[in-house]
Amino acid sequence: MNVYPFIEAEKARQGGNVKRSCELLEVSRSAYYQHRTGPCTRERDDVDLTERIARIHGASAGAYGAPRVRAELAAQGRRHSRKRVARLMRTAGLCGRTPKRWRTTTVPDPAAVLPADLIRRDFDVAAGEVDTRWCGDITYIPTWEGWLYLATVIDIASRRVIGWATAEHLRTDLPAQALTNAIAARRPTGPVIFHSDRGCQYTSAQYARLALRHHVRLSVGNRGQCWDNAVAESFFATIKTELLDRRAWPTRAAARAAIFDWIEGWYNTRRRHSTLDYMSPAEYEATTYSRRSTAKVA
Repeated sequence: MNVYPFIEAEKARQGGNVKRSCELLEVSRSAYYQHRTGPCTRERDDVDLTERIARIHGASAGAYGAPRVRAELAAQGRRHSRKRVARLMRTAGLCGRTPKRWRTTTVPDPAAVLPADLIRRDFDVAAGEVDTRWCGDITYIPTWEGWLYLATVIDIASRRVIGWATAEHLRTDLPAQALTNAIAARRPTGPVIFHSDRGCQYTSAQYARLALRHHVRLSVGNRGQCWDNAVAESFFATIKTELLDRRAWPTRAAARAAIFDWIEGWYNTRRRHSTLDYMSPAEYEATTYSRRSTAKVA
């Protein structure tokens, strides 16, 4: 019950005896005066900031936690501590999504001649320029029509998905199409390393011929070591957490269309990546190219 009107009435009748009225109604005088003057500046700021946080969280389809929300606020010219953003998100019942474990599609070929590991878990962004080191993998999406498989090619420096393909099968044609798409999209002018796990598709003669034709050096990690292909694994954890595991997929076509929208319309162009100092892959590449051009002019 709102007791403040009673205190106001008593104050008017008794000539300002607020103390006794507050004692009788068990209300602190500070609370009463705060009610009269309205919320303080900090509280008003919190209300405004919470609304902004909710819009950012909604635009990410509920995927962003406090670090990425804070980065988006900073990009909008509003700098706040991570603790404050996290507090307001908790109060508003907002939270990000965390990755789950997923099923592996790696089936090694014991007779294959394996390329060397040219990456050796060195996925540091600063360790190589854009279009010098790529990586990829294959994952699955369950639909009511059966499995849909997704193969990717990711630039290790920018974390951008530069090539991808989907199919109803796990034959080498699937990752070969993803690599072909990446080459067509990027047209690298120098040598490129492509790193993968030991899946039979990536160690096949067909894949080796494709790589040789386009001057791509193949690299594979150790058997059973997910950290040897951590960038590709991390991307699959993200897309499954933020998109694929959040709804059922009646058809492969629906899943394929959603994947296109998510990769090209969100992940590559807008989603902030912690490894890139909370820039999107597209923003990171644009910044890199700008710095490179400036250095050449200088």
